[in-house]
Amino acid sequence: MANEQQGQKDKIVLAYSGGLDTSIILKWLQTEKDYDVVAFTADLGQGDEVEEARVKALNTGAVAAYALDLREEFVRDYVFPMFRSAALYEGYYLLGTSIARPLIAKKMVEIAEKEGAVAVSHGATGKGNDQVRFEMTAYALKPDIVTVAPWRDWDFQGRADLEAFAREHDIPVPTTKKDPWSTDANMLHISYEGGILEDPWAEPPAHMFKLTVSPEEAPDQPEYVEVEFENGDPVAINGERLTPAALLIKANEIGGRNGVGRIDLVENRFVGMKSRGVYETPGGTLLYHARRAVESLTLDREVLHQRDALAPKYAELVYNGFWFAPEREALQVYIDHVAQAVTGTARLKLYKGNCIVVGRKAPRSLYDKDLVSFEAGGDYNQHDAGAFIKLNALRMRVQARVDAKAGKQEVETV
Repeated sequence: MANEQQGQKDKIVLAYSGGLDTSIILKWLQTEKDYDVVAFTADLGQGDEVEEARVKALNTGAVAAYALDLREEFVRDYVFPMFRSAALYEGYYLLGTSIARPLIAKKMVEIAEKEGAVAVSHGATGKGNDQVRFEMTAYALKPDIVTVAPWRDWDFQGRADLEAFAREHDIPVPTTKKDPWSTDANMLHISYEGGILEDPWAEPPAHMFKLTVSPEEAPDQPEYVEVEFENGDPVAINGERLTPAALLIKANEIGGRNGVGRIDLVENRFVGMKSRGVYETPGGTLLYHARRAVESLTLDREVLHQRDALAPKYAELVYNGFWFAPEREALQVYIDHVAQAVTGTARLKLYKGNCIVVGRKAPRSLYDKDLVSFEAGGDYNQHDAGAFIKLNALRMRVQARVDAKAGKQEVETV
């Protein structure tokens, strides 16, 4: 990859976590692909390990290393817009890993442009979804970028080969026993997959979870929490106004200590296989139920149903890596328009893993107590319901008559 005219090597930007795999990738890109590697670590709420990764990247041979605090941008511009759609992938997954990838890839491309790099790279395997998410985003934002996926390209046959390469190049290999599963963490969630979790019948070990206590160990008394929304986004918890990132952190703390937000599912990967994933999303679960409560007051029936019909498609686009695709962006315009009406407050009761809506209020609520009450009619005339029912039943009555006539003719023929 040498640039003969300038006497320099081409640069590549690597999404770098600081773990063994991406450290090996960094060195492999140098020694086997002849790149100058620029490492990039995204701070999405991992804490001290972000700066540790930056220093480790430089010690491993990176010509430059970036550690960018993306916490507010992540929640404000990615998590909250996704939440407005009520997206759940296959009915359960709140897309914690999926939604982080386009932001990471976007920053990789920006750094590549700043550094004059010709390529980007990542540590995603050739069997997973993340390779698609990273590379689809990179191509959408910079069509001529080169993407390098070491797990698809190198000749290593297994963990032993990787560790041998690491020792050859003085990359520290952990001597402590590694957890028999892989994890991905950010402010929205932690995911667990692989290893002992590959048996879909096996229950996850109790000590695996980090963000939530087990429901059995949660407090014996319920905790009440109020979440306030303005124009589609949560802005306050228990009366305290917070920035998007701070609000999600607070929601994680409250949900986590009550055992809220664990799911265990077998999902369909975009690349064609089923995989078992276990997720902790305490704050996201809390906010999901709170906004649905406010939406129940503030959204017109047909608008709500239409939005909900689009939510699975939106979730699929995020899961499959199409965040920057025109269809997702078009959907977002509609979703954001609908969300403008979502202003109000939800009250939740959290108890041993349960997140129960117990109250909701909104300044522009469509709920009319006088109209719905059994005691008062309001603008509703109950006698009108008869004609309404008959009109809606007309096509079924016609079908029933046709079926009955056809059945009678069959009997007479026999």
